[in-house]
Amino acid sequence: MAILARKWFAAVVCSLALPAVADDAVTRIEIDATHPGATINRDIYGQFAEHLGRGIYGGIWVGEDSSIDNIHGFRTDVIKALRKIKVPLVRWPGGCFADEYRWRDGIGPRDKRPVRVNTNWGGVAENNAFGTHEFFQLVDLLGAEAYVNGNLGTGNPREMAEWLEYMTGDSDSAVVQERRKNGRDKPWKVDYFAIGNEAWGCGGNMRPDYYADLYNRFATFLKTPPGAHPHMVASGGTGDNTEWTDVLSRRINHNIDGISFHYYTLPTGEWGDKGNATGFGEKQWISTLWQTLRMETFIRHNEQVLDKNDPDKKLGFYVDEWGTWYNPEQGREPGFLYQQNTLRDAVVAALNFNIFQRHAERVRMTNIAQMVNVLQAMILTDKDKMLLTPTYHVYDMYQVFQDATSLPLEIEHPQSYQLGDTRVPGISASAARGQDGKLYLSLVNLDPREARQVAVDVQGAEVTRARGRLLTAAAMDARNTFDAPEAVEPAGYRASADIGQLTLDLPPKSVLVVSLN
Repeated sequence: MAILARKWFAAVVCSLALPAVADDAVTRIEIDATHPGATINRDIYGQFAEHLGRGIYGGIWVGEDSSIDNIHGFRTDVIKALRKIKVPLVRWPGGCFADEYRWRDGIGPRDKRPVRVNTNWGGVAENNAFGTHEFFQLVDLLGAEAYVNGNLGTGNPREMAEWLEYMTGDSDSAVVQERRKNGRDKPWKVDYFAIGNEAWGCGGNMRPDYYADLYNRFATFLKTPPGAHPHMVASGGTGDNTEWTDVLSRRINHNIDGISFHYYTLPTGEWGDKGNATGFGEKQWISTLWQTLRMETFIRHNEQVLDKNDPDKKLGFYVDEWGTWYNPEQGREPGFLYQQNTLRDAVVAALNFNIFQRHAERVRMTNIAQMVNVLQAMILTDKDKMLLTPTYHVYDMYQVFQDATSLPLEIEHPQSYQLGDTRVPGISASAARGQDGKLYLSLVNLDPREARQVAVDVQGAEVTRARGRLLTAAAMDARNTFDAPEAVEPAGYRASADIGQLTLDLPPKSVLVVSLN
């Protein structure tokens, strides 16, 4: 029987006992530890920072002269929190913003940088105080890799090539000397570089064949010193459209390492009325989970295309924008995309992680949208205040899967969760062997009303106990606020085998990550 500890939980579940469950109602999971699979690339847990709302200004960057405690202009509290979850990768500067970004606006003395209008997000002034040098300071502070998105939409090959040279060059060229004049002697490491963003939409409303031609043209001129070339990313499709993956994997035959993919979870599935971040009922709870689980179908369909066109699996499938997207909150600028973050968002994040981990052979990098104050954020700020969202805590719990080795598992006697005509699996699971040699299991109970029991067997190992953390709450829209910033936090979790069988108790609407010993 599982032992669950934390302040509020005892009030929800009296003593230790969850309701008795008949044997045929117990979900059984068998993990095969004898046939390890693909490595779960740490970049699957990547982040995204766009020039959008308070995602950067006020959320990450406040400037050296701010009264808010900072490290060279970066919020100290935010940096410390992001370091704790070991952010592996940050994508910047967009997003739609990327295809209108002039990189030279963001270098040199800040008081001389030009002011532009951010036409994509709220029509506000962009003073370019956060530019190339500041971005690399950020990833250095976080110990993260850099993912830079180039401007294909309004830029040209020379501009893009010079930006890459500015970042990676080690010669005495005029562009490299300009970087040195601006205070950076050594080149930076650019780990990923994308040619454009959402070419099917805000990046230019292109056809995939036309974009493939442009990619080939621009990529021809993107040169770096030996050993400094980034993983090159082509801007791919969205939703159930596989045409972009098909065309790009056939038509682009050099200087490409992966194809991007975007999919956002909308509770209603309708952009005109997406659903609200809080105050929703069970109908929008299950519809949100159903919508987010479509990610697995989209990945499978794109994998089938890639397996046909790229049988050697040279190309990665990069889900570099994903997460929940709700209606704007009343009283806030709609173009800033600020939204609250609840237990439902934590469940969405965990479901997607389990999907990505199962498809780790192709899905080698993803970026949730976005890191701070925008959409499904890790962190929310209000002037000098900061809080960690339920989604942040899931990223913290799933750290153990970074660069772990995926393990196949089978779910026997799977139970579904159904409301009306909508049905989803009752349990989501993923297993891996961590870099520390331990066996890890992640479980999600999608049902907001019923507890579940999961019996665990491991082929190739005997497990007698589980240790880890559990995230749940009493309400579907439970959340942290600036008045109660610790309302939703993980609890310690322990379970031991009974008569040789390890059984894990999962409360309703919960996320569990444990090591199996």
